[in-house]
Amino acid sequence: MASRPECAACQRPQATCICGYVTPTPHACEVLILQHPLEQHHAKNSARLLHLSLPGSRLVVGEAFDDAAIHALMPEPRYTVLLYPPTAIEGHAAPAPLDAMQLSNPSTVRLVVLDATWRKSRKMLHLSPALQRLPRLTLDDVPQGRYAIRKAHKPGQLSTLEATCAALAQLDGDAVRWQPLLAAFDRFVAWQQTFMPKRPLALVE
Repeated sequence: MASRPECAACQRPQATCICGYVTPTPHACEVLILQHPLEQHHAKNSARLLHLSLPGSRLVVGEAFDDAAIHALMPEPRYTVLLYPPTAIEGHAAPAPLDAMQLSNPSTVRLVVLDATWRKSRKMLHLSPALQRLPRLTLDDVPQGRYAIRKAHKPGQLSTLEATCAALAQLDGDAVRWQPLLAAFDRFVAWQQTFMPKRPLALVE
C-alpha cells in the first residue's frame, strides 16, 4: 500500500498539513522540546506547530534521556529550567532550587519542555535523572485552556504550545507577543474539530 504524500516542512500528510497555522514568533529564551514517541504522529499534537513557530527551537523525540544525552542536547552554557509542576515524585531526585535572578535575562535561559500526556511525562522524568535535577519553572498565572480537542484531567492543564507560550511570556514580560500564535492555535483547534465525529443529540423525554 502506497504511503500518503507527506509535507516536508511539518512532516504530516499533505492532506492535513499544518503549515498554514505556523506563526513565526521571535523569542530570546532557548527552547528545547522533548517529545514522547507516542506524540510524534498524533494528529492533535501541538508541539510540531510550536516548534515550527519558534525560530531556533529544537524538537527531540525520545522517552529516556541519560546524562550524556542531556549534555549533548545542551552544549552551550545557559541557565536551564524544566517547565513542570514543583510536585515531588517518589523515587525522583529533588530538583535544584530555582534562581530567580538568573531568569531576569531570557537570552541566557534554556527552557526544557516535555511534550507528553501527564502520565507519560512522569515516565520520562522517571527514566531521566538529569531532567529530575533541573530547576522547575512553574506558571505564575495559568491561563484558561483552549485545547478543546484533547481532554484535560485536571483544571489548569494546557497543551504544550499553550504552556510554553505562557512560560515565555512570563520570562520576557510580554504576553502580547504571543497572541498571534495563540490565535493561530485556536484556528488549528477549530480545524481539528472538523475531523471529530459529531455526538448524537440527547433524547428529550
